[in-house]
Amino acid sequence: MPLPVHAFDFDGTLTCKDSFTAFLAWQCGHARLAFAFVRHPYMLADYLHTRDRGALKSHLLFHLMGPVSRGDLQARFTAFAEATGDRLFRPDALHTWVEVAQRAERVIVTASPEMLVGEFGKKLGAERTIGTRLGFDADDRLTPHLDGLNCRGEEKMRRLHEVYGETLDLEAAYGDTAGDLEMLKAARNGHYRLFKQKPV
Repeated sequence: MPLPVHAFDFDGTLTCKDSFTAFLAWQCGHARLAFAFVRHPYMLADYLHTRDRGALKSHLLFHLMGPVSRGDLQARFTAFAEATGDRLFRPDALHTWVEVAQRAERVIVTASPEMLVGEFGKKLGAERTIGTRLGFDADDRLTPHLDGLNCRGEEKMRRLHEVYGETLDLEAAYGDTAGDLEMLKAARNGHYRLFKQKPV
């Protein structure tokens, strides 16, 4: 009999900070990251007009990394996860993550890039990582556009149903922002900002 699903948001829930921003600062430096908005002010202007976090995310990554190949980008994500280790994670969140391992299928559902968070998912032993899909062209090089929608809000539930079908047994969900509310409401046990501890 299939195990019920426990869905964990990643940034701010399992972690104490945003993993995508942390990766960009690690890869490019804080100064270059800040300067990207000076060189390309339309990115911030478009976001303030549309509130499209996905577009901001994909354009920022493209302007900092360029048309990098999928393999090269994945290697950089892997290196970041290895260099970071457990330093991003909340101890109480990891305790719950380990505690439910034997009785639930643990799934990370995040608005950060699936390619990036998937590296941490492997380290944690997640059964699945569901996240925002980056866009690549016919030559498998990064584009400034996402492949689909930013994985937040209703999209988190749509993606869960895409994987598990309409028979999804969502026993518990954990989140910390408005982008997690649909997932929390759909679960039999929704936990909002349950984890408080910071890495030692």
